[in-house]
Amino acid sequence: MAGLKEIKNKIKSVNKTSKVTRAMEAVSAVKMRKSQAHALSARAYARSAVRILAQVSSVAEFAKHPLVAKQTTGPTAVVLVTSDKGLAGSLNSAVLKLAEQFVANKDESKGGIKWICIGKRGLDWAERRGYEVVHSISNISDDVTEEEMQEIASLITTLKENGEVRKVNIIYNNFKSTFEQEAVMRRVLPLSYGALNDIVQGIVPSKGKWAGNDDTKSGKQVADYKMEPNRESLLVEVLPRLVNILVFHTLLENKASEHSARMVAMKNATDKAGEVGMLLKRKFNKARQAAITAEIGEITSGLEAMK
Repeated sequence: MAGLKEIKNKIKSVNKTSKVTRAMEAVSAVKMRKSQAHALSARAYARSAVRILAQVSSVAEFAKHPLVAKQTTGPTAVVLVTSDKGLAGSLNSAVLKLAEQFVANKDESKGGIKWICIGKRGLDWAERRGYEVVHSISNISDDVTEEEMQEIASLITTLKENGEVRKVNIIYNNFKSTFEQEAVMRRVLPLSYGALNDIVQGIVPSKGKWAGNDDTKSGKQVADYKMEPNRESLLVEVLPRLVNILVFHTLLENKASEHSARMVAMKNATDKAGEVGMLLKRKFNKARQAAITAEIGEITSGLEAMK
């Protein structure tokens, strides 16, 4: 009977776990739909940023700007975007694996790496390894706005303008679908039409509500516009804003990926809990049947002995 009681307690525990994972799946599903709509609707904003950059890149002063000029020496800054919470499958591990590969690349890390962490998981990973973390942000809400990302954008633009870093990369999860997220690393600075266009080309959905013809390439050949007050002032205002758009959009992509991955992980956990519950019930029934059979055998043996 002790064995039956132990199995029964396990069944109760699995059922309680199943209720928790089912509730988390429902919550994640709601957040997923909201984050997906937020990220997908902002993709047109990112495509517009590419067209703007295509226009200003034709200005002669563009290549001389500190955010555009290439630097051959100095450390690299890496913006590492992860979630604050776990229970999201391999979402964070894929990003951290990509970060480890970057660290292992001696050509990329020869000047040192400065880490900027968005999310607790990435911060914990960097601190455990003793890496230099110059800034970190955690507990970012799902309703993040572009203004909230101004802090990160201002930091990386200041580092590049002051010559403290030679380039800035960002590692994050690119949202492709509910069941597919891809860990990618993109270059943020030095800013270029090709680098920004690569990011936008990677976020255009192939089907769905936000699918459509991508017109980013149409902005590459532009006319020579007259700019007021002058070209230099325009670049000073526009380029940092483009960097902010880029950082903001990568965070939206990561948020959509996080909730999608967590919903799928919780659904898998709920399904697995159901399977384990069924196996335990079968085991319980077999053990109970064995106990009943043993009792019947003992009674029969006793009757035979009395005869």
